[in-house]
Amino acid sequence: MTKSVPSVSVTYARNGGSTKANALGMRAMQERAFEKRGEPYLLIKSPPASGKSRALMFIALDKLANQGLKQAVIVVPEKSIGSSFADEPLSKYGFWADWTVTPKWNLCNAPGEDGGKVNSVGSFLGSDDQVLVCTHATFRFAVERFGIEAFDGRLIAVDEFHHVSANPDNVLGKHLGDFIARDKVHIVAMTGSYFRGDAEAVLSPTDEAKFDTVTYTYYEQLNGYEYLKQLYIGYFFYSGSYTDDILEVLNPSEKTIIHIPNVNSRESTKDKIKEVEHILSELGEWEGADPVTGFQIVKMADGKKLRIADLVDDDPSKRDRVSAALKDPAQKNNREHVDIIIALGMAKEGFDWIWCEHALTVGYRASLTEIVQIIGRATRDAPGKTRARFTNLIAEPDAAESLVTEAVNDTLKAIAASLLMEQVLAPRFNFTPKNPQSGPQPGFDYGDEGYQPDKCNVGFNEQTGQFQIEIKGLTEPKSKEAVRICKEDLNEVIATFVQDKPSIERGLFDEEMVPEELTQLRLGKIIKDKYPELDEEDQEAVRQHAIAALNLTQQAARIALGSDQKDDEPSANTALIDGVRKFAMDVRELDIDLIDRINPFQEAYAILAKTMSEESLKQVAAAIANKRTSLSPDEAKELAVRAARFIKERERPPSITSSDAWERRLAEGAAAFMRFKKEGRYDG
Repeated sequence: MTKSVPSVSVTYARNGGSTKANALGMRAMQERAFEKRGEPYLLIKSPPASGKSRALMFIALDKLANQGLKQAVIVVPEKSIGSSFADEPLSKYGFWADWTVTPKWNLCNAPGEDGGKVNSVGSFLGSDDQVLVCTHATFRFAVERFGIEAFDGRLIAVDEFHHVSANPDNVLGKHLGDFIARDKVHIVAMTGSYFRGDAEAVLSPTDEAKFDTVTYTYYEQLNGYEYLKQLYIGYFFYSGSYTDDILEVLNPSEKTIIHIPNVNSRESTKDKIKEVEHILSELGEWEGADPVTGFQIVKMADGKKLRIADLVDDDPSKRDRVSAALKDPAQKNNREHVDIIIALGMAKEGFDWIWCEHALTVGYRASLTEIVQIIGRATRDAPGKTRARFTNLIAEPDAAESLVTEAVNDTLKAIAASLLMEQVLAPRFNFTPKNPQSGPQPGFDYGDEGYQPDKCNVGFNEQTGQFQIEIKGLTEPKSKEAVRICKEDLNEVIATFVQDKPSIERGLFDEEMVPEELTQLRLGKIIKDKYPELDEEDQEAVRQHAIAALNLTQQAARIALGSDQKDDEPSANTALIDGVRKFAMDVRELDIDLIDRINPFQEAYAILAKTMSEESLKQVAAAIANKRTSLSPDEAKELAVRAARFIKERERPPSITSSDAWERRLAEGAAAFMRFKKEGRYDG
């Protein structure tokens, strides 16, 4: 009997709007993006399958023909995605030009390593041809060799833009910052998930402000589909081995992508080949591999034969054959070509299988970006495909049920925010030394007791989302770079430390390990390697600030878990809770409850979520805008008055998700007014 899987159900009107083309052959998102084609810096936030690649073709052709740009350089994260920018006969559908890429300038199809392809980039820049397609890596090497000046007067289009980070250690992000500062190129950035799993900002606020943004949400995309009308997002907790329970959530009649857990994760059995074999044997009797496609053939008890693509086996001769069969263009519209795909690190970003109805992921995923990308594998529109679902099969956490429920609710809020293309970031910590001259900082809320000179004080600034914590004896950073790292990069430093394999092994398995060996020596080495340009004093300051932030979050976790566990004791299975704190620190502040009820079953339990509808997504959007607002009470009141007129004239309230900037502002003002009124900010 299949267990009840906790899920969020999103229902759509299914009016076909997102797939209908205008007179120029543009779908809804593409038309919206093309309207902004004259902007020198354009950010397109739009989900998988919404047509970002073709939108870029329309925009690039206009920039080359009508805006005076010499060439277009298309940059993709991996070679397989380069096929998305192959030749397209756009004039066949009403546009005034076709998209063509000379074969030698699609470097994603060229043999050799990225470093060797840099010469080709140089040759292209000196040619009269107009379009080049290459990987992020090739582009980075080319910029380093030729300099940013060599790209003057050109369009640089970056696909899967969430690979970029505002952190100076991100080379591609640094190059783009230099291009923006020079202001001699046009940039089009495209992404289906405008946030990063490591809680880094994609763009600095200063650079982001220069971009004009086109946002097309998951809701708009799915609402405009012709066939797909429901999306379910579910969490299922198990005890024991996942291989024993996987058929409880896997329906062989659904076209499914199964992502088995990383071999280093708690959920893994440490033998990925045997895990695949076990899944095959659970499904039925293995009858061998298809000699042409390499697909595994499994006969079920009812006689039906399943065609299963195994992308886990590392044998190149086997996996290359399977990969080629999955990419066969002649089979793209053949629903019966394959039934189940089993993968480990593949079949995520950019993978296109329109028939996928179920994305089943085993093991906790700390990266929200990865979760959203996997969800996108199942949200393609296809004939006869009326529903799709994402299921995360997770080991039952070693934590109180109430805490797990809270973590699941925060995860659902984070996913809801992603449906609205909102960026979810962790808060910034500002640690300052405690000394007699310390005093309250302007704009910081120090709680009911206020600022107390004789104690350690923790303050929170609602405008910046920043915490300030005073610590006695804390070393202050001296250089500008060290100050910046302590203000902006602590989350990444901590992430590097807690993911450091030697630190994990010593901390968990060496009973004689002295804690200071990790917090001083190991973390000190990590910081020295990460920031070699800092002197020893500044490296020590960064280490102390990182330890302060780590201790603060650990203490918060222990309080929440009701545990007196010491820092040097092995951690429990709290990955779900800890991971939510990494990427959902902002959404935890949103006053929204998406949990309906908790159902016990067998040795684990299911957390059932409320249906996520258009109204609930609007609620999330309003809550995010409310938290983010910089309006004063007087400004909010004035906008609320105008919002009331809007309601009277149009017989509906202004929408925070409207494409009209003024309507969004009215909605923001009305929400802020209600919050200020609730807080007693207005007299009477």
